Amino acid sequence: MSKKLAAKASLIQLPPLAGEAAPAGVERREGGDARMKTAPGSMAAFMATQSAAVKEADELRERLKAFDGARPVRMLDPQSVRPSRWANRHEHSFVDEAFAELKADIASAGTNVQPVSVRAVPQVLNGSTPEAAPQYEIVFGHRRHRACLELGLPLQAMVTELTDQELFEAMERENRARKNLSAWEQGTMYRRALDEGLYPSQRRLAEALGVDISLVSKSLSLARLPDAVVAAFASPLDIQFRFAKPLTDEFERDPDGLVLRAREIAKLKPRPSAKDVLANLLNKSPAEQESKVTQLAKGGVQVATVERSKKGALSIQIPGGLEPQKELKLLKLMRELLGADT
Repeated sequence: MSKKLAAKASLIQLPPLAGEAAPAGVERREGGDARMKTAPGSMAAFMATQSAAVKEADELRERLKAFDGARPVRMLDPQSVRPSRWANRHEHSFVDEAFAELKADIASAGTNVQPVSVRAVPQVLNGSTPEAAPQYEIVFGHRRHRACLELGLPLQAMVTELTDQELFEAMERENRARKNLSAWEQGTMYRRALDEGLYPSQRRLAEALGVDISLVSKSLSLARLPDAVVAAFASPLDIQFRFAKPLTDEFERDPDGLVLRAREIAKLKPRPSAKDVLANLLNKSPAEQESKVTQLAKGGVQVATVERSKKGALSIQIPGGLEPQKELKLLKLMRELLGADT
């Protein structure tokens, strides 16, 4: 038996190396290729070829391990990306100084260096796929997307698959890591999540996001204020967390009066500071107000001083006086403001 095996093994011939003569049973073609004359020789050539392919595949698998868990970055047309329905940035967030700086950086680089995150949007609508419909929805990176959209630059984005709840949580974490939302924006975001049934309660929302429930409660209080009260401030971004309790208490005590005062404040130009708006909304008594001195200057020279005492009394001092016509205008304005007869 061993002699027969040895005889068969001797028939197996490996393909010749470059420069070597072809062994018996192998015919060398023009150009250097060898052609097997026997079945064992053909099998040996096949096995050698397969070994090389397997080795190459193993090397590629090793190289791909370095990309396990990585998300490829794509260059997208910002027109193909829409804001998420959970979007939490107020329009004023896209006109402030911080956004202008971000936009300048993106313009200089030719794209957003830090990719945004998006997820695919189902494209089927009434059985057809509208060509102009956005293909992606933002997970986070609304400000970077807006900057690229306004500049007409390509948007670097990571495409991922997320549920609504996963999207919401990723967006909230990203905002905290970058430019914090204002108190009102945060409240609006939380309110939408609860109203849409994303979380069954404030506590579950707070636990999922890893934030204190008192912060969620304050944020929601601000987001649930009447629109007229929010509009009394120059920007919703000016509303602070510490405004939540006094405004909520005042709304419960005198909702109609609060809304009426808010509408009157909204007519003022220029709009008072957030602190003064709050004081007027709360309709504080003179005893609760702070004394305040306002100095008016022209060309660096003080021309008038307006002082309000803790009791609310106002005094106006104009050291240089006024021309007769201007004095008459001032008196007329004061009569209108005070409703005076004379």
